[in-house]
Amino acid sequence: MDSKGQITIDYLIGITIFLLTIVFVFNYVSGIFTPFQSNSDEVTLVADRVSTSIVESRLSAGDESVPNLVCSLRTQDFFAELDDKDINYDMMTSSLGMKGSYLSYELNVTLQNSTHIVQAAGKDIPAGVNVGQTRRIVLYRDESTGSTEMMIMSFRVW
Repeated sequence: MDSKGQITIDYLIGITIFLLTIVFVFNYVSGIFTPFQSNSDEVTLVADRVSTSIVESRLSAGDESVPNLVCSLRTQDFFAELDDKDINYDMMTSSLGMKGSYLSYELNVTLQNSTHIVQAAGKDIPAGVNVGQTRRIVLYRDESTGSTEMMIMSFRVW
C-alpha cells in the first residue's frame, strides 16, 4: 500500500497545469517586447517591391525573354531623376508607393560592375536606422555599342 496519497491522475493534472502556465508566461513575456522589435523585414519587402518595379518596368530594354535586361539610356535618366533631391526625387518615390500619409520611406540605388560603382543616386543613408536592401543582377545594355555587361543594382530603403 502506498502512503504518499498521490495517484497518477492527480500527478498528470498537476504537471499539465504547470506546463500550461509556463507556456502562457513565455507567450505573454514575448508579446510585451513586440513593439520594440525592428521593422527590417518590412523595409526589405519594400526594397524588393521597388527593385522589381524599377528593373522590370522603368529600366527594361523591352525584351520580355530577358526580364533583367536594362537599357543604358533609361538607366542614366533614372539616376539623373533620382539624384535631383528637390522635385524629381519626391515624385519618383511617390510614384513607387514609398510616400504615404502614415509611413514614408527613403531610397538609395547603386549600380556597380565587378570593379567599381558605376552610378549612385538617392538620399544618403543615415546612421542608426534599419535599412532593407535588395540586390539584383542585371544585364546592362549599352545602346550606343549594343554590348551587354553584367552588373549589380542595389536598392536600399529605410
